[in-house]
Amino acid sequence: MTLTHRTHRPTPFGRALCAMITPFTASGALDLDGAQRLADRLVAEGCDGLVLSGTTGESPTTTDTEKAELIRAVRAAVGHRAVVVAGVGTADTRHTVELALAAEKAGADGLLAVTPYYSRPPQDAVEAHFRALADASGLPVALYDIPGRTGTRIEPETMIRLAAHPRIVAVKDCAYDLLGTQKVLAGTELAYYTGCDEYVLALYAIGGSGYIGTVANAAPRAFRAVVDAFDAGDTAEAARLQRRTIPLTELMMSSGLPGSVTAKALLGRLGLPGGPVRAPLRPAGQEVTDGLLAAHEELVTA
Repeated sequence: MTLTHRTHRPTPFGRALCAMITPFTASGALDLDGAQRLADRLVAEGCDGLVLSGTTGESPTTTDTEKAELIRAVRAAVGHRAVVVAGVGTADTRHTVELALAAEKAGADGLLAVTPYYSRPPQDAVEAHFRALADASGLPVALYDIPGRTGTRIEPETMIRLAAHPRIVAVKDCAYDLLGTQKVLAGTELAYYTGCDEYVLALYAIGGSGYIGTVANAAPRAFRAVVDAFDAGDTAEAARLQRRTIPLTELMMSSGLPGSVTAKALLGRLGLPGGPVRAPLRPAGQEVTDGLLAAHEELVTA
């Protein structure tokens, strides 16, 4: 699979990626058939890549065995039509390395690792953690910077140092710091992917490589259209298309519920694989779900 777009910034995983939910059966077991059907749909509707076992994929409540099974199932479903990136981030460097090796063996194309959470390591420890991960396998690594969840930034200076590692190639950016992002873009060749659906066009326009979206679980074409319009040179249309996604993005990502909860609620109403969330998460209520469905219908029919 050849992945190309604007020549000034590499796109190791494509432009349009979905942070895929992990489907479960009604009893809460891993639904591999559902995962394959959802993955096939997402790729058919414009996703260049699928990120498995991220936070949207409920990685804190899936076992190591389930994570590997999910990679194998999705790889079998999409073949080489899309890149498969495995979330391997934990608060434990040793466990992160173990997950990386298992993901490589299961057939992943790349790794996504969040900053170690809760323990709030200093920057030299953050850097050592990611270097240990990148040294452990032959897969390219994307760093996931989301201090609002982890409690710790990957500071721009740390990013710039880590960019010298040959297998650290990308960043999933949820830091809400465009100044810091631009410093890293100016000083490295790291591929920057926004993990914030409302920033798809903003980051792409300043030299980003694309997005890793949660809302894309339910509306993959709508977000792909934004970057396609920008690549075609129609920036006004790209802006219009980005604005169209805001009502659904706001409901799905700013309702006070995790994106995994709202994405599964909407997918269920659309008759798509998803199933329940695992405790301690709880399902979305009827009012939230009705709002999500209305916003989705408005987006896809506009």
